[in-house]
Amino acid sequence: MFEGKDIMTNKIDELGDDHIGSTAKTPLRDDAFVLSDEEKRNRIEKSVRDILDTLGMDLEDDSIKGTPRRVAKAYVNELFGGLNPANKPKLSTFDNNYKYGEMLVEKNIVVYSTCEHHLLPIIGRAHVAYISNGQVIGLSKMNRIVDYFAKRPQVQERLTMQVVQALQKAMGTKDVACVIDAKHLCVNSRGVKDIDSSTVTSEFGGKFKDKEVRREFLDYIKMDTVFD
Repeated sequence: MFEGKDIMTNKIDELGDDHIGSTAKTPLRDDAFVLSDEEKRNRIEKSVRDILDTLGMDLEDDSIKGTPRRVAKAYVNELFGGLNPANKPKLSTFDNNYKYGEMLVEKNIVVYSTCEHHLLPIIGRAHVAYISNGQVIGLSKMNRIVDYFAKRPQVQERLTMQVVQALQKAMGTKDVACVIDAKHLCVNSRGVKDIDSSTVTSEFGGKFKDKEVRREFLDYIKMDTVFD
């Protein structure tokens, strides 16, 4: 019984800070939404209280006694709200009546996510592009879909793929690309404590697999904007 647990613990320790992901699908149990949000908040509040108590914190102190409830609310309502399919933004598309046939790029989309390995923040920027095959999508929807998939325990590779796959499905085209450049506080604030490094991931679909098209997209990302 304990030998199996020790083996699993050793495997986890061996992985250390390695950025391991599985598939583009977030690992959720089938019963993930059996509990109501309030029930989840109550359970998380108790768990956070136990953690702080184990660490020796005085939970009667005015500064910290509300922390378990605040953390529980933040987890369920905000930081991990993207786990619930009910929060997925509606990706309405429209006919490309103005016949715009070039690449459309939405750059510098703010990414706030949480590393699923240490539950520490991932902060960065996403750059998303598509080439219309007859349908266009509202610009804000590209920001919203990034935010939706970011608001869950994540690995950056999966987040990048999920954004592309969601837009491909909504628009009925493979011609979608995403690049994310982000800092991981599990690297910056603990472990190796490298405050300067960032992680870049990319996913290129359809025409973006062509070297010239991909280069055009990457050149757009590097362009100064009117606010730079």
